[in-house]
Amino acid sequence: MTGQGSAAIPALLFDEDHVSALIGGSAIAGPFIVGGASIVIGNAGTVIVVESSDAPTMSGVWSAEEVRLIGPAPAPVTERLVGSPWGTDESSLPIHIAVRLGEEILHLGTAKLSQASTSNGVLTHCELRFEASLSRQRLNRVRPLRFPEDLPGLEWLRNVNGDRAAALEQFVSGWYTAEGATEPPAACSPSRLPAGLRQLYRLAKQRPGALGTQNSILPEPDLHTDHLGEMLVFGVENQGGFFWSLLWTLDGAEADPTVWFREFDEEPIAEQEPLSGFLIQFSLFEASMSADYLALPRTLTVAQVARLTEALHLVPLGPFWPWAPTHFYVAPGLVVHVSSEDGEEFDVWAGASHRSALAPLADLPVDWIRFDG
Repeated sequence: MTGQGSAAIPALLFDEDHVSALIGGSAIAGPFIVGGASIVIGNAGTVIVVESSDAPTMSGVWSAEEVRLIGPAPAPVTERLVGSPWGTDESSLPIHIAVRLGEEILHLGTAKLSQASTSNGVLTHCELRFEASLSRQRLNRVRPLRFPEDLPGLEWLRNVNGDRAAALEQFVSGWYTAEGATEPPAACSPSRLPAGLRQLYRLAKQRPGALGTQNSILPEPDLHTDHLGEMLVFGVENQGGFFWSLLWTLDGAEADPTVWFREFDEEPIAEQEPLSGFLIQFSLFEASMSADYLALPRTLTVAQVARLTEALHLVPLGPFWPWAPTHFYVAPGLVVHVSSEDGEEFDVWAGASHRSALAPLADLPVDWIRFDG
């Protein structure tokens, strides 16, 4: 897949006769409404008509490659999409995707089931991938791109090498919505923990996502020392492959201690930033990894990385994560992390708070694995 996609899908408008032809005559079930989409099931195929919407809570065209259904779905839809064993005649029936544009319905082509989630036998979420990706022009027509005025800003960036506590608070508060709280959380009670960890725990009372999704900062009750009793383990990889810790002594906590990265029983390696900078890096990494809207290119060269990041702001911190030194680039509502083990091939992950923040990347000559903009 390239950034431009394919323009091979004909602009075919639906009518009742056309739907009947696609499903093999009269419907055997439906129409059903699933998350705002209308679904008709026939002996020869399925037709799914979605609304032209950018709302993530509704069924619709998600990207040039993907359509999402938001359940719950009735039993016939669940059975047609996920109930037939792979390789059976019914599982191979075509799934036609169309979108409603005012009084017209535009046929976009066929799609295949990619991922599905069920609960107690009910389809709750479904991802379908187009067999021929949409062109950018077609995508913009069937899924209008909104440009909200409230993207998370970059005020925090000015404080990264000044008041890092302010930078952390501004970034976390701007990126994550407070959950059910009307007043700022109270200051933490006295603790032997360093101020940076105490601050993050305070922020996480309203914004639990601040403790991470891919990797995580352990909740305060789960903090523990390593097997030697020398290091306080406070951060872990999601599969337990490595952890971050601080030197643990009976004396008072160091104001801004060194963070130590350790893989299993290997010798610990010092992160290049002390805790104050590490927590900003950790927050940026987790925000990008857990974002609803992603842009994931295949491995890039130095020149491609320079082109991709030329309009972004480099976060002025040392490299994060000793395994593959990682730098961060940001724009309003956008966090991009760039990592490399050899300095020649680079892995890039972009996460956005809204798909419009990915728009500046859309026309780059990059081979995207996934692009939600």
